[in-house]
Amino acid sequence: MKYSNSQIDKAGKSLTQGDEVTLESIELEEIFDHYRAAHLEPLSETTLELQSWLQNHGGSYYIAQRLKRKPQIIRKLKRFRTRLTQLQDIGGCRIIVDNNNDVSRLIQFIKERVQDHKNFEINKITDYRYEGRDDSGYRAVHLILKRDGKVLELQLRSRIQHYWAESIERTSIIYGYHLKEQEGDPTVIKYFKTLSDVFHEIEILREPSSQQKLSLDKLREEAEFLISQSDKNRVFYNYINEDIVKTLKEKEGGDTLLTNWIIVFDWKSGSFITWDTVERNQADDAVKKYVEYERQFTTEDSYEVVMIGSSDIASVRHTHSHYFGIEKYESILENLDQSILGFSKRMDIDVGARQILAVLVRRRFWGKKTIHKDTLKNHFVKGLITLDSSLKVLKEKDLVNMADGQSSISLNLKKKAEIEAYL
Repeated sequence: MKYSNSQIDKAGKSLTQGDEVTLESIELEEIFDHYRAAHLEPLSETTLELQSWLQNHGGSYYIAQRLKRKPQIIRKLKRFRTRLTQLQDIGGCRIIVDNNNDVSRLIQFIKERVQDHKNFEINKITDYRYEGRDDSGYRAVHLILKRDGKVLELQLRSRIQHYWAESIERTSIIYGYHLKEQEGDPTVIKYFKTLSDVFHEIEILREPSSQQKLSLDKLREEAEFLISQSDKNRVFYNYINEDIVKTLKEKEGGDTLLTNWIIVFDWKSGSFITWDTVERNQADDAVKKYVEYERQFTTEDSYEVVMIGSSDIASVRHTHSHYFGIEKYESILENLDQSILGFSKRMDIDVGARQILAVLVRRRFWGKKTIHKDTLKNHFVKGLITLDSSLKVLKEKDLVNMADGQSSISLNLKKKAEIEAYL
């Protein structure tokens, strides 16, 4: 069913008002659900094409998509006093690459590919990398795309920019306030703006000044105290449950190109509590399940329900890491040295290499139990264009056993802990 813009905007307004439930409000919420659902198919097709392009672009990357959560949409409509049809990020895709220069190269690469593409176009490019957003310090590049009449947002980030974004999301969970939306004490928000400035200095290969470091340390101590005194949803002693990631790998759908994950996050405990998965060719079922979970796990009860699409759950573990639990900290916020160590350890194998590792682990090809390269290619990682280069990376890192000139592959038992960390 096709709805007019006025009907869609009325549905958005109804949701922001939160009046008592009536027959009209139920009908308007169904219009909202239909409008949001209509973004999934063009978003998935765009993500798949971008993913295909990236295979030939070279370099490390993570890519995942998400359909914007209903509470997030409502907060944004209220905050900016805008109409539902004016939102440009209901369907969003995120690509993370190594550094700022890679972001610049990727922008140019995508622009060149889009010129020869008939299915979608770039409407606008907004670059927050150099100045940072005034309200929070957020840095990234946003490309507004249009496909099949729907507006989509593509976020491009370096891993330092992404590390900052995940840090502020993680702290928001601990603190109980949406810091990127200007909730919480101004001192905590100022800490993250200052941290963003310091990270930018590192990104452009300049050493942060002693004054910047001292200012950041002082703000960190003040912010930690304020967060520790918060009476909202304080979560200090949780940890990332790697067993969940392993379980999700086993549950991963048969479509190796793109699977939609519906995950539920509990802000009260800071934990990832349940999940579901729907393959790409079941878009209607995916959105139906998404709505059902949103109704069951409400934001009023401190739950977040999010639908993220990816070819590999290990990518989601990095692109949306705060949904997979909160690392245990002696201090709530990291000092600068800890932060630098954190993002320097990320993203050193490509998507294809992680996909191969996942298959080998799931099928228990360790040590003397081997798999032939052709079997891997034809039955377990069909369509993986980077098979040879990804295997080369794994071999160079000594993660797999594969003698020169031979096609038998197995995992290196001596690297078991390191392999499991990648997954």
